[in-house]
Amino acid sequence: MRRGRLFFVLMLATCLGSVVPYAFAQNTPPPPPPPGEFFPPGPPPGGPPGPPPAPRSWQSLSPAERDVLAPLADKWDSLPPQRQARMLERAQQWKTLPPEQRQAIRQRIDQWQKMTPEQREQASENSKRFQQLPPEERQQLHAAFQHFQQLPPDQREQLLRQWHEEMRNAPPPPRRGPGGGGGRPPHPPKF
Repeated sequence: MRRGRLFFVLMLATCLGSVVPYAFAQNTPPPPPPPGEFFPPGPPPGGPPGPPPAPRSWQSLSPAERDVLAPLADKWDSLPPQRQARMLERAQQWKTLPPEQRQAIRQRIDQWQKMTPEQREQASENSKRFQQLPPEERQQLHAAFQHFQQLPPDQREQLLRQWHEEMRNAPPPPRRGPGGGGGRPPHPPKF
């Protein structure tokens, strides 16, 4: 059973790989952008919520904002103002990231765009489940994922094959939700 849990942890970590590593890399908020370069992000965190953001047309954005947000150009004017504000905040953060992090994010975006809707849904569910775990379990999963990523490719492939084989032969998981046991998944193994 311990082997089954290890494979579960490694597979979950692999699925979360497209979402989680960047979140762990962000321990501190990025420094603020130079004054006047981007649209101000809104009220300070922890303060009272300000008025809802006003919609902004694509043409009203600065050249720097349009450059970062170029993939959204066609649908920008149809986005809700709250989403526009979030995208503008992310554009501010983007300019402060080192080139290696930008490249890693671009690769994650490319992976996301290549996913089927079902794969995206599964990745979102995995991310939600991960965020609901206690901090200690998240740290254990993160450590297991880092360990898995450091293995040589042939060992990773072998572990994944073993996991797939074990999952094919495993009984179906208990149903969750009303009348289905509803508990959390088993704890990951201690390392």
